[in-house]
Amino acid sequence: MSSYRLRPFSHWLLALFLTFTAVGQLAAQDAASVSKEGVTPGAAPAGAAAAAAGTAAPAGDAAAIAAGDALFKGNCAQCHAVNDVVVGPALAGIDKRRPMPWIIKWVKNSSKVVASGDEYAVKIFNEYQKQQMPSFALSDAEITSIVAYVKSAEGAPVAAKDPAGTAVDTSEGKGVSDAAGAGKYMNAVLIVLVVVLIVLVVTLVIIANIMKDVLRGRKDLDGRDVEILEQKTDWAAILKSGWLRGVVGVLFVLVILYESIQGLMAVGLSQGYQPAQPIAFSHKLHAGEHQINCAYCHTSVYKSKSANIPSANICMNCHSQIKTTSPEIKKIYRAIQRQQPIQWVRIHNLPDLAYFNHSQHTQVGGIQCQTCHGPIEKMDVVYQYSALTMGWCINCHRETPLNTKGNGYYDNLVKLHNDANAGAPFTVSSNGGTECSKCHY
Repeated sequence: MSSYRLRPFSHWLLALFLTFTAVGQLAAQDAASVSKEGVTPGAAPAGAAAAAAGTAAPAGDAAAIAAGDALFKGNCAQCHAVNDVVVGPALAGIDKRRPMPWIIKWVKNSSKVVASGDEYAVKIFNEYQKQQMPSFALSDAEITSIVAYVKSAEGAPVAAKDPAGTAVDTSEGKGVSDAAGAGKYMNAVLIVLVVVLIVLVVTLVIIANIMKDVLRGRKDLDGRDVEILEQKTDWAAILKSGWLRGVVGVLFVLVILYESIQGLMAVGLSQGYQPAQPIAFSHKLHAGEHQINCAYCHTSVYKSKSANIPSANICMNCHSQIKTTSPEIKKIYRAIQRQQPIQWVRIHNLPDLAYFNHSQHTQVGGIQCQTCHGPIEKMDVVYQYSALTMGWCINCHRETPLNTKGNGYYDNLVKLHNDANAGAPFTVSSNGGTECSKCHY
């Protein structure tokens, strides 16, 4: 009898495992490819506003509506919604209730309009508990674009909420829910595949044991077959062998060496640092669910070296009317009464030897907050997402292309760069972004 009949089934098990693993990876990749790029927090899909209104925006108004959308989210969305009352009234139909010159005056200085005795202004002021609307340094064109956005979004369905308070999409567009459903479906498929693989392994082990029992009862086996059939693993000999001890020793030394190097490399790094704050402020609630623009609280992020920590009066713009009895909000009241700043704990710290300018990155470079701070709109408690090391910054400068279109300053530099680098992207590094004096001077 040939000894091949007695071979172990390990190669069959390995083949089955590799097959199911490959199938699972392909399935996961297909599910992930539904939406690889994601959605910018607070951004609406192209044409969503016009579609929600039931009409297509004229081609000439598309730019104004897009600009108005950004301005609305950055300046108005903290107190107003288009189709719902928040801190202030719903803005749907504002162009029908008031003429545009009145709206412009109101946005620029509402207190002046109220003081003038305007009947409608006084009515609104009294109706909303005499809450003073802040003045906005916006141009007439910018205010007009906000009104154009409001008109385009009138009648859009308001997101419903389930009993747990989670927003539920009531529109007919089901891209997000379909993607989530596809993800759950693929998870179910992977679970089924794993169960099937386990069943196959158990079945093969049972068959192997049955075959051994059958073969032990046969008398026509030669010596080689009997030797293979009765062979057993001598674990004691293996554990006492010199080569195993050598391998274990080498692995132990390598692990200790690796952990030591990693520990030394991590000296001074604070990635993952997540301190407790004096007030339980949730970015997930404010920036995520309510889509409050970062610049509303961090007012200097687009125009200064530092992204300032908001003062208590910015919190009071909303919380003089909202959740006034919350224990956390009462901490803000106490700070105001005592005329003391809130002692927020700084999370992102760069050494004094490194220079960093927020406005240079956000305003000029167009870098999104999430690029460095991670998914801030999903954090209940903020933590340091990125390493913020010199190597991390330099890699970003090497990989990030500069937007040089329409800026004559770069024309000759781009030409010289393309001639010398065969059309490679003109990155921050190409413009001297990796020179020591850019960050250390």
